Amino acid sequence: MPRARVEPVAVPREAPERVRLRAERRLKFTAACFLVGFAAIGLKMGAISASEAREPSIGARAGASIVSERSDITDRTGRVLATNVVATALYAQPHLMVDPVAAAEGLSRVFPDMDASVWSRRFQSGSKFFWLKGNISPEQQQAVHDLGEPGLLFGEREMRLYPNGPLASHVLGGARYGEQDVRAAEIKGIAGVEAVFDDYLRDPAQQGAPLRLSIDLSVQTALEQVLSGGMRLMNAKGAAAILMDVHTGEVVALASLPDFDPNDRPRPATEGDPADSPLFNRAVQGVYELGSTFKIFTAAQSLELGLTNAGTMVNTQGPLRQGRHRIRDFHDYGPRLSVTDVIVKSSNIGTARMALDIGAKRQQDFLRALGFFEPTAIELTEAPGARPLVPTRWPEISTMTISYGHGLSASPLHLAQGYASLLNGGTRVRPTLLARSAVPDPGARVVSTRVSAEARHMLRQVVMRGTASMGEVPGYQVGGKTGTADKPKHTGGYWDDKVITTFASVFPAQDPKFVLVVTLDEPEIDAAGERRRTAGWTAVPVASEITARVGPLLGMRPDFDPAQDAFGAYLTQAGLR
Repeated sequence: MPRARVEPVAVPREAPERVRLRAERRLKFTAACFLVGFAAIGLKMGAISASEAREPSIGARAGASIVSERSDITDRTGRVLATNVVATALYAQPHLMVDPVAAAEGLSRVFPDMDASVWSRRFQSGSKFFWLKGNISPEQQQAVHDLGEPGLLFGEREMRLYPNGPLASHVLGGARYGEQDVRAAEIKGIAGVEAVFDDYLRDPAQQGAPLRLSIDLSVQTALEQVLSGGMRLMNAKGAAAILMDVHTGEVVALASLPDFDPNDRPRPATEGDPADSPLFNRAVQGVYELGSTFKIFTAAQSLELGLTNAGTMVNTQGPLRQGRHRIRDFHDYGPRLSVTDVIVKSSNIGTARMALDIGAKRQQDFLRALGFFEPTAIELTEAPGARPLVPTRWPEISTMTISYGHGLSASPLHLAQGYASLLNGGTRVRPTLLARSAVPDPGARVVSTRVSAEARHMLRQVVMRGTASMGEVPGYQVGGKTGTADKPKHTGGYWDDKVITTFASVFPAQDPKFVLVVTLDEPEIDAAGERRRTAGWTAVPVASEITARVGPLLGMRPDFDPAQDAFGAYLTQAGLR
């Protein structure tokens, strides 16, 4: 059977012109892609060359989970007390080093505290990472860079900076690094307001809003300068001062000496008396017998209970015997003194007799109402541990001695709180380090406004003609009470020749705005031909100078016109003088 013949199919040929055009388009597209690619690479290389050189991060998201931002802390007027700044950390990756021994020797030249032999062994130990320095200066960074060692690397991070150095150091406390990476470091508060408000300061939801304190930087500076000079002049071992608004409880200045620089916070003491450490806050943590400053509380309670009035005569014949105990006065004040003169002349016997009439239970209730049975509520990490030391038993002898400030120990801040509550019109005040936007509602009433005014009058008389005569500041009408107490040993008992002196004052006495408490530890001064240790010769002059310095800074206009003494007019109208 013959095969079928298959005819070939003719394929039309494409015109050469069309082939040429298509090839030309493809060639142009390819050239355009190369041009764009080379342009992008060129732009990137230009940007890199124009930017600051940085070390490569370890991993694409190194440090991304660490929150390093921390809000500023400011004073009441917005001036910065603590802030964050960009810093440079130094770390090592020994497996990248060319010469570990030379690297260690070079680091010891840049950082004298780094032992070359120690770090040489570490770099050759097989470990792949070492932190060297958390923060280094630009000069140190350049010196390390000049070593030419590729295994020494830098990381940018934030650090906490206190631009005023030691100023208000016991208020601020300090911070340290928590979780760290080469590109970031967590900053955590370790003491003071930095620790108390740590969550707030690190909270991203606050959007960097600063923490505004009640501290006034100018007032704090003046107070610390005077206190430091007074401590040296009085040959004191330490000192503390608190300036507080009597109505709001805002602490405008708080200082404890010796102090420290929170930029380089020292390590806590591991031996000896903890109170000798510069970290110890004498104003808040220091719990002392505050001596005769307590006498005004006894007099005020006696007036409040109606047991006496300002002119009531009190038996001051001594010595006052209670069992085997004898209570004496510093001087013989005669057989009788008025309640006012008991405070003015600081009679232990007269105060003890008033306390016996008050009784132990009522005395305890009154001191409890003033805050002397609990830690202060101030926003410092040290405050909760500063609980006043009160007797477990409260016999009559305790009632008598506590009435004049012996047998109960409290901090200078407790005393400032008690004076503010008694003298501001008679309502309880709680100290705070936060600036208040408005005057808070009055606290619980502790005495009547009448008794508060009478107490202020008595304290004014102490300055005008009593043991605090050197506390007078022209134009500010200061009222206050001195206190001198034997210093306790941290091992128990008391020193024979060491005292704690205190002056608690309020100004202006006719319309109180501020209370100032100054305490000196072991003061001594040669004056009027004798060796003086009492508060009238030590704490009072220091407090007087502080008042004179800070009064104008607080916007208080001195009043030199006796005719404008509204306080005196009030007392005359009320029949109190």
